[in-house]
Amino acid sequence: MARITETSKQAVLDRLDAVEAAGDYLRLEKKSGRYWGLCPFHNEKTPSFTVDPDRKLYYCFGCHKGGTIIDLIMEMDKLSFAETLERLARRFGVELVYEGDYRQDMEKERRSEELAELYRRVALTFHHFLMETPGGAAAKQYIINRGISVETINAFNLGYSPQDRSWLFNFLSKKGFSGDFLAGSGLFSQRYPGSAFFSGRLMFPITDRQGRTVAFGGRILAGDGPKYLNSAETELFKKGKNLFALDIALPGIRTSKTAVLAEGYMDVLALYQAGLRNAVAPLGTAVTGDQARLLKRWADRVVLALDADEAGQNAAVKAILACRRNGLACSVAVPPAEAKDPAEILQKNGAEALQNFVKSSILDFDYLLSKSRTLNAGKSGAAAFLFPYLAALDSGVSRDSCIGVMADEFGVDRRAVWEDYDRYAAGEPRKEERALVESAADDLPRMNGELYLMAAVFLHPGFFRVLRSKLSAEDLEDRYARELFIVLEEWFRNQAGGDPPFSALDDGRLRDFVMKRGVEGAFSNPERIVRDGIARLRAKKLKRRRKEIVRELRSPALQGERQGDLLAEKLSIDSELTGLDAAEELSGSFAGPKKETN
Repeated sequence: MARITETSKQAVLDRLDAVEAAGDYLRLEKKSGRYWGLCPFHNEKTPSFTVDPDRKLYYCFGCHKGGTIIDLIMEMDKLSFAETLERLARRFGVELVYEGDYRQDMEKERRSEELAELYRRVALTFHHFLMETPGGAAAKQYIINRGISVETINAFNLGYSPQDRSWLFNFLSKKGFSGDFLAGSGLFSQRYPGSAFFSGRLMFPITDRQGRTVAFGGRILAGDGPKYLNSAETELFKKGKNLFALDIALPGIRTSKTAVLAEGYMDVLALYQAGLRNAVAPLGTAVTGDQARLLKRWADRVVLALDADEAGQNAAVKAILACRRNGLACSVAVPPAEAKDPAEILQKNGAEALQNFVKSSILDFDYLLSKSRTLNAGKSGAAAFLFPYLAALDSGVSRDSCIGVMADEFGVDRRAVWEDYDRYAAGEPRKEERALVESAADDLPRMNGELYLMAAVFLHPGFFRVLRSKLSAEDLEDRYARELFIVLEEWFRNQAGGDPPFSALDDGRLRDFVMKRGVEGAFSNPERIVRDGIARLRAKKLKRRRKEIVRELRSPALQGERQGDLLAEKLSIDSELTGLDAAEELSGSFAGPKKETN
C-alpha cells in the first residue's frame, strides 16, 4: 500500500489555511488574534470554539475537544488521515509524493481525478442546456411546474441532456478528451462509442460527499424508456455505497444528527425546497447496509419518507432493518391519502404540509406493529414478522420493552413471545413462521408473474425490443422485475453485443435466482411467456388507468373539453382491453409459474 512521504505531509501542513478549512464546518469571527465560532460538537449559544491560524489548532472551551485542523476534518467527515491529506492537497495545490509500491495506486488516482473532471464539465454543460437553451425549456418548465424554484435547480446543478446523441462526444473530443477515455467513462454506448447514453432527459448530477460529480441520473420527459436511468458504475461510482445529495445534506445532518431518507431525486428536491436541508436518497435500490453505515458517520437517527404505494412501504421495512442493524434509530413518515410521495405533497399542499409530514413521523416499531396487524397470519405470524426487527436492536432493554408491547397487542403471554423469539434467534423458527420472517429479513426474490416474465426476457434478450415498446419499468411492481428491466434497458441502449452479462446484476440474490431458472430450463417457450406476460401487464395497467378516469368523471367540477377527452380515452381503453381478452381466449389459459418459496 502506497504511503505519503513525510515531505509531502509537511508541504500540506505548510500550505494549509486553517481558518478556511475550519470554515467549512462553522462560521468564524476574528477576536484577539484567534477565530471564534459555535462548536460543531455540542450545542451552545455563545461561541467557545477557537481556531489558532498560526499553529493550525482548534480547541473548544465548552466541551474541551481539541487538536489539529486535520483532526477536525477527520472527525467531521469521518475520513482517514491519508484521505484527509489527499483532499487538502487537492484543495491547496500540493502535489503529493508517495513511497513504496505506489504506481498502481497513483494510476488509479489519476484515472479517478480525470473522470471526476470529465463529469464536472459534463454537469456544467447539461446545466447550461437546461437554463439557457431552447432545447432545455420544456425540461425547465417541467421542474418548475413541480414546485421547484430556480434557486433549488441551481443548488442541485440540474441539467438537460440534448436529444442529439452525437453532440456530447463531439463536444468533449474538441475539449481534448480521448476516444478511449470517453469510451470507458460510462457516458456513452459501448457498441457505438460516439452515441451518448443519456438523451432528452432531465439530468440529476450524483455527487460524492466531497461534492465531486461521480455519476448522473436521468428522467425521461417524452417517448419510450424507463422513467429513470443511472450512469453505469465506475471506479468513482458504486450506487449501493452512494447517496444522492449527501454533500448538500451534510451540514443539516451534522447539525440535527438526523437524516431524512426519501425514495427518489424529486423527493429530495421537494424536501430541500420545503426547508428540510438534510434529505438524501438511495440510487434506485433498496437501502443498503453500506448506505446506512455511511449515514451513521454523522447521524443518530433516520426519518424514512418513502412512497405510499406497496413497493414504497415494503422498502420501508427493509430500510428500517438496514438502519437498526447499523445503530441508527428510525421513524417513518406516512404520506397522506391525497399524495403518494414528498414531491407530490409539495406540489399539491405546499412546503408547510411537507414539513408537517416529516415532523409527524412515527416510531419504526409502531409502524411495523401496525403493518403486522394487516398480515392475516394469526398471532404467531404477526409476532414472527417483527422478530427480524427485535434481532436488529442493539439493546436488550429495548427488545424486552417491544416484546411487552407485542404481548399486550396480540393478547398473549409475554413468556410465549420470548420463547418464539428465542427459537427464531437460534435459527429454529417454525415452518409456518419462516416465510414471514424471511420476507421481512432477507427480501429474497420470489417467483411471480412479473419476475417470471422479466427473467425469461433476460435469458432470451431478443424479446426485449418488443417488451419495451409495450411496457416500462414503472409498470412493474416487483422491485426485482424492475431491476431486470432497467439492466436490460441499459444493455439495449449500449448495444455492446452479445447477451446482457450476469455481472450487470448488482444483487447477488437476483443473479443467482435468474441463473438457477436458466439452468433448470424454466422458460422452454419464451415467445408465449413474453406474449402472455405483456398482455396481462398491459391489461393491468389499462384497468388501473380506467379506474382513475371513472373516478375523475364522477367529479362534479368536471366539464367541457376535459370531460370529452376523458370519455374518448376510456373508449380507447375499453376497446384495447376487449382485444386483449380475445387474444387471451385464443391463446388458451396460461397459469404462469408455480409459486415458489425459494
